[in-house]
Amino acid sequence: MNFNYSAEQLGIQEALNRYIEKSYGFEYRRQLARDMTCSREAWAMYAELGLLALPFAESDGGLGGGGVERMLVLQGFGKGLLLEPYVPTVILAGGALALLGSEVQKAMITDIAEGKLLMAFAHQEPESRYCRTHVETSARRTPSGWVLNGRKASVHAAPFADRFLISARVDGAARDPDGISLFLVDAAATGLACDAYGMHDGTCAAELRLQDVAVAEQDAIGAPGQALAAIEQVLDHAVAASCAESLGAMEMLMTLTIEYLQTRKQFGQPIGKFQALRHRAAEMQIRIEQARAMTLQAAVQSDHANAAERGAGVSGAKALIGEAARFVGQQAVQLHGGMGLTDELSVGHYFKRLTMLEAAYGDTDYHLGRYGAHMQEQMQS
Repeated sequence: MNFNYSAEQLGIQEALNRYIEKSYGFEYRRQLARDMTCSREAWAMYAELGLLALPFAESDGGLGGGGVERMLVLQGFGKGLLLEPYVPTVILAGGALALLGSEVQKAMITDIAEGKLLMAFAHQEPESRYCRTHVETSARRTPSGWVLNGRKASVHAAPFADRFLISARVDGAARDPDGISLFLVDAAATGLACDAYGMHDGTCAAELRLQDVAVAEQDAIGAPGQALAAIEQVLDHAVAASCAESLGAMEMLMTLTIEYLQTRKQFGQPIGKFQALRHRAAEMQIRIEQARAMTLQAAVQSDHANAAERGAGVSGAKALIGEAARFVGQQAVQLHGGMGLTDELSVGHYFKRLTMLEAAYGDTDYHLGRYGAHMQEQMQS
């Protein structure tokens, strides 16, 4: 297997890194986080660089990228602590539209690729934890379409989304795998309430309350009650994306920590010369290299045609990377001393982002269990 990146793949990463260095500094990011928003100018630049069109098929107006290309983009997002909703809009909502949408509905992919449309994917519910089949939000047929009622929890990027892609149950009990559909809902729809809040890491989310929200027939995505397979696929893509973003954040923490160890002096010499601290830095680098290998595995496995193999691949990677991220983040903060906890230093912000990524789309324990269940099935078959 060839582990070298192509010139085109490296170009994607280099272009994003140049933009971050020039226009997306830490103080700019802090101000966006305080305002509970994201940068529309940055989003337009991502469109100009082709990042928003990257994962979509050429037939849908995209560039035909896959898991590795998504990985390179999200690795850059992790390094820059970018706040824009790439995963909610492009990977989750856009990915579901690409899998299930009609030709008319897929026209929205062009709007996403051109930076004209921000979306949020509303699937998780207050009682669902990480269970992907738990959907209590109901969809009732009417002569003109559907009416939605229910609640959605932790909807990332909801405060500045133009449209939502919402899962709702048309049939069955709360955790039945069948009976789940997806619906497009405008952010300004009557009966939709969005309770926004800032997250621990500076990103934004919201609780959605749907009370008799009317949805036209043309805004129902795919066959009624048959959306779960697509939901699971885009969620696995999001898991792989969170691995890549975690890797980028860990790499940046490593860079910042090495710089600090080389410049901070104690007893007349840089503290990086002390053997105990060098060992801790070396252990951080080992964990990052392990995470790098698993991130690439997750990127490749996320495109696997077999759902079970895809799920096991991304879950195994997420479990290891979650542990590595916790270790690297803790070591980086401790090696910076009291400064590592201050809001003015970026180290603490990277650690907070890693903490949130560890919990995103299933925490370490969840993915360990998911991977273990797959291995048990393999042994019994």
